[in-house]
Amino acid sequence: MFAIKEKKQNNFSLVELKNTANNSYASISLNEGARLQSLNFKGISIIEEQPNFDYKDCYSSAILFPFANRIEEGKYSYKNTKYQFKSNEPKSKNALHGLVFNKEFKILEKEITSNSCAVTIYYSERNECKSFPFKYSIYLTYTLLENELQLKVTVKNNDTKSFPFVLGWHPYFNCNNFKNSYLSFKSDKKISFDKNLITKDIINHKTASKFKLENKQLDDCFVLEDNIVQFFTSKYQLEISSTSEENFLQLYTPKNKPVIAIEPMTGISNSFNNKIGLQELDANKTYALTWTLKLL
Repeated sequence: MFAIKEKKQNNFSLVELKNTANNSYASISLNEGARLQSLNFKGISIIEEQPNFDYKDCYSSAILFPFANRIEEGKYSYKNTKYQFKSNEPKSKNALHGLVFNKEFKILEKEITSNSCAVTIYYSERNECKSFPFKYSIYLTYTLLENELQLKVTVKNNDTKSFPFVLGWHPYFNCNNFKNSYLSFKSDKKISFDKNLITKDIINHKTASKFKLENKQLDDCFVLEDNIVQFFTSKYQLEISSTSEENFLQLYTPKNKPVIAIEPMTGISNSFNNKIGLQELDANKTYALTWTLKLL
């Protein structure tokens, strides 16, 4: 039986999608950019809060818009005009992870059927912002099914002029045993970074079909040949897919934490300047993609 519940927890507004028939649920924090705070499939914890790992520092499950990853020193030009994002990365002057990760989203609609439940939430930017002076709305539809969670992201340009954008997602997945865990994805190109993790180049790099995680400290980005990434652990196996035409994969392992960030993105670090994966959305137009987490 599928159900949707709203609740308050530690002064945060949460909405929870549940399947009581198989002990699955997804919890979304409306005050924190509508991030996926927790995910459980059939009693197995896939995503959960980590102690001493604050959201303001780790961006766990943040929606990344209008850019993903970093913009070098927060500077970019669009249509012959220069703009400056606020630097929010302590170790550099870079701008990090976009503008909506800390916004408050509102519930637009709920839907419950015999085989799923879904909630659509949204944020609309109507104030003038010097760093990104465009009006937009972003809609997120989380749908919980028997063995999967879908996240549809729709961006609408409410302005009279076009704007540049990239979309990304920053979920951390539980991994209690890195020695026996691995990823599987198709890629023969990798991003080369400078010391501040700003893109230098795309280099040839053939990735093994079984990408082992043991003894790896990751902060790496790959160009995907298709839209599927599989994650194998001792407790669960998961497939992450996207409907996007261009797909990039950022992997990050924080020190001494039993999690790994597996981040699907439509662009890469410094995309507003290097244009890799960068798209433009015309006035009054929309763009949509869906990311799916499927239990294998």
